[in-house]
Amino acid sequence: MSPPRILLCGDVLGRLNQLFKRVQSVNKSAGPFDALFCVGQFFPDSAEQLEEFTDYIEGGGGRSQIPLPTYFIGDYGVAAPKVLSTASRNSANLGFKMDGFKICDNLFWLRGSGKFTLHGLSVVYLSGRQSSNGQHFGTYSQDDVDALRALAEEPGVVDLFLTNEWPSGVTNRASASDIPAGFLDTTGSDSSVSELVAEIKPRYHFAGTKGVFYAREPYSNVDAVHVTRFFGLAMVGNKDKQTYIRAISPTPASTMSAAEISMKPPNTTLSPYTLVVDKTALEEVTKRSNASVSDSQYWRYDVSHKRHKSGSGEGNKLCFKFIYSGSCPRGEKCNFQHDMDAREQYLGGVCLDFLIKGKCERGPDCNFKHNLQNEGESHSRRRRGSENDNGNRSKECWFCLSSPNVESHLIISIGEFYYCALPKGPLVQDHVLVIPIEHAPCTLSLTQQSNSELVKFLNSLKLYYKNRGKEAVLFEWISKRSSHANIQVVPVPSTKAAAVQDICNLAAEKLGFKFVVMKFNNSSDGREWLRMQFDRNYSFFYVELTEGTILSHSVEENENFPAQFGREVLAGLLNMPERADWRNCALGKDEETKMAEEFKEQFEELDPNQ
Repeated sequence: MSPPRILLCGDVLGRLNQLFKRVQSVNKSAGPFDALFCVGQFFPDSAEQLEEFTDYIEGGGGRSQIPLPTYFIGDYGVAAPKVLSTASRNSANLGFKMDGFKICDNLFWLRGSGKFTLHGLSVVYLSGRQSSNGQHFGTYSQDDVDALRALAEEPGVVDLFLTNEWPSGVTNRASASDIPAGFLDTTGSDSSVSELVAEIKPRYHFAGTKGVFYAREPYSNVDAVHVTRFFGLAMVGNKDKQTYIRAISPTPASTMSAAEISMKPPNTTLSPYTLVVDKTALEEVTKRSNASVSDSQYWRYDVSHKRHKSGSGEGNKLCFKFIYSGSCPRGEKCNFQHDMDAREQYLGGVCLDFLIKGKCERGPDCNFKHNLQNEGESHSRRRRGSENDNGNRSKECWFCLSSPNVESHLIISIGEFYYCALPKGPLVQDHVLVIPIEHAPCTLSLTQQSNSELVKFLNSLKLYYKNRGKEAVLFEWISKRSSHANIQVVPVPSTKAAAVQDICNLAAEKLGFKFVVMKFNNSSDGREWLRMQFDRNYSFFYVELTEGTILSHSVEENENFPAQFGREVLAGLLNMPERADWRNCALGKDEETKMAEEFKEQFEELDPNQ
């Protein structure tokens, strides 16, 4: 089946005759196309164009016909309130309709924010513009932003992201020769859009409002293997004849292999938005000192601990992201309730606004329930028990320092974000684990601050081994089912270090895949690149060799990749295949304690925490 064919257009400004004449021409020469998405202002700029505009939408069908399904997010301009109010009152448009409110035949308004699938493509949008004046139409609300942040936590890759305004900072790290003449980032740009696109990580991002065309080089995303392509589209009928309509035919990400989706063009840059994050880091630290400021951006509603059926009440706060998506990136550090009962009520059809705000502005027009379902004693007891799941998980984890199961006698150094320990059943003497203190499944998703400490740990270990005529080989296996991350650092004789890459490639060939190979001058650059390669939707393995060489591999859903790949390969290289299984190398506690004490004594001068 061939990929869908999609047209995208900039600010229409009510010029529907000119738009659809151009669409019909493109459709005839290069079509047929499946849909048209319009970003930027859709409604007329003045009353003079109103007659042309209403020819298409009057009476639900209009005197002029729209040639293909057309979706718009620029819900502002002359006549917008009247047209959109009428559409909102239509009984067919009540409730959550993320795939569009029907205005007339083949014309759909994407209201607020949402996500839907069209011809296999995952489409996410933010309607309107940023405003603080509380307009009913033409602006997006904090609720709309919160909903998209929750959607960003869901698995899967977003194909298209549609916004009216450009993301602030999109030209960071871009080729200066490609930036439109006279470009001003402050006009028609929105910092909230930059934050959202950095979280959503779409394959394509289209925006309007600036009146110019701009095709940015593809850029890498943090914690994702695919690139994002940004396009700013000009307005219909612009005098400079800049591009206002763009055709694409992307294969849906849901049908692509890991190798296909991770392909990067040679002109790919780093993400422009990591610079934006760096500039605001100090502000964020200040905000966190006053939790009510930063937290209110995501979890803003007060409801009572016991939710009344009347929908009123104030008191403790519920976590919006948790109720909407079932997960929260802050985990145990979140200051708000991860209420499984509320989450289950939402999945059972109870109105999201009713659950979070305590009321729903749509009232009787809402298609969702405004009362809580099946509240029974046994249900409450069961839910109360599940609220402690995260706490129980940490108590049962081998690597959490707060767990009674942690093997504390093996610990050799503890920092602010990481600690070092000897493993149970080491492959060789001085085999070390570097483990995040936070209960996190992957070191590549942790903060830049913690990454700096990690690099110091790794550099100290490399120097420790080099002083003893050995080289450090480190690797991390990140399974989708991983619980608590750890990096294994194994010393190998300097005489055999050069052979590690060859034996890894040979093992990969036998398993039917090839490593992606990169070389860096330092660990910091290498880990930044790994962060760009990693996609939490896939399992991932990487190994860092001597002189900054990194091998990495994204593991397909049904691929048979051995969890002990790194250890098994090194066991073979060192001619000790019997030690590939750590259980064959288990020692008594007294011997383990002696080894840890000896290592601590020898490592003390290089220990970054001393």
